[in-house]
Amino acid sequence: MCQATVYLDENKIAEDVIWLEPTENGVAIRTLFGESRLVEGTLRGIDLLKHRVLLSRKSDQADTCADRARG
Repeated sequence: MCQATVYLDENKIAEDVIWLEPTENGVAIRTLFGESRLVEGTLRGIDLLKHRVLLSRKSDQADTCADRARG
């Protein structure tokens, strides 16, 4: 099977995900069973071997970028 499990900051938030789409407001996901939702986060990585998609909260991403700019 080619479905993935989606994690937001290391917490499992969805299983059997078959579609991901980055949007201005986050990442839209859809499961094999037709459930759809928008996750307020950004894509951090995809592990194809383990069928995992890793997302980070948008605010965490902004804080990290701001810290680097100050650094």
